[in-house]
Amino acid sequence: MRHLIDSTDLSVKETQEILNLALDIIENRTMYSHVCAGKKLATLFYEPSTRTRLSFTAAMMELGGNVLGFSDASTSSVSKGETVADTVRVVSAFADIIAMRHYKEGGPFVASQYSRIPVINAGDGGNAHPTQTLTDLLSIRRELGHLDNLTIGLCGDLKYGRTVHSLIKAMNRYEGVKFVLIAPAELRLPDHIKNLAPTKCVETATLEEALPTLDVLYMTRVQQERFANKDDYERLKDSFVLDARKMQLAKEKMIVLHPLPRVKEISPDVDSDSRAAYFRQVENGKFVRMALIYTLLHKTTETREHSESLSVTEEPCTNRRCITATEPVERLSYEDHDGKRRCAYCNHVLANS
Repeated sequence: MRHLIDSTDLSVKETQEILNLALDIIENRTMYSHVCAGKKLATLFYEPSTRTRLSFTAAMMELGGNVLGFSDASTSSVSKGETVADTVRVVSAFADIIAMRHYKEGGPFVASQYSRIPVINAGDGGNAHPTQTLTDLLSIRRELGHLDNLTIGLCGDLKYGRTVHSLIKAMNRYEGVKFVLIAPAELRLPDHIKNLAPTKCVETATLEEALPTLDVLYMTRVQQERFANKDDYERLKDSFVLDARKMQLAKEKMIVLHPLPRVKEISPDVDSDSRAAYFRQVENGKFVRMALIYTLLHKTTETREHSESLSVTEEPCTNRRCITATEPVERLSYEDHDGKRRCAYCNHVLANS
């Protein structure tokens, strides 16, 4: 049994196989319309979602399977104080595979420790969003034809943007990839992500400076729900906006991606530009999730390529967004490539590291 908690839980080879399967599904949809007949997907969404939840639902239905679960944790036993561990123990008796979104970082990882069926991380706080990354990779491949030798601009909220963190982890494994980081000082990429590819990352202050060099521009919204201070959000929310005038600076074949929803960071006058690929990206999400669900339910997968050596620690994680702050889970840590001890649930540096 395999889970998908982080974008690097899949090897490059496995990722390629899932993308190839998604492309085959696009070309032969009727051939896959009953491959998950009799199987059930449980969507456990502790945090609001439109695209991801509906994408998983549509994916399972188009594979011939059924869907159960909740889209609002307040309507479930979570409102009575049930832990993630107990919830997945129960749901494991009703379903064949779980897609979980949680507002706490590490929620899906906890689920994977107690589940008897595969768990897919559908986004956990500001930590990771691996199925969005698969969506992004499929979109880039369909639009540009390849995943190597690309310059990718990442703009907006890079500090709390789980889609950005997952994309960098995945794309860092391809040859010739460079990242241009475009963000205000308060929303810069965390060091533990940037240090994964220190020679590939360049920071710049404005969209105008970066645009002429990019093959892919990945826009993100400044997420109000990630801010403890509302004044900070109001001050930064309109920091970087892409419009038709700025698009004139970009390459003829550059593509614009966005995990959505957008607020004001992409002007509507960009929508008619052929390089605006973000709505095509949404449909790619359904196809790649179809491929992932089918793979986890039907195929034997190889051993995880990037697995940290986890150890039990007495030191508590001080990240208030971590699942360890609210649920009684075993404290686990790992040593990163810089020799620092990090929480295994949220990747936060432990105080005494």
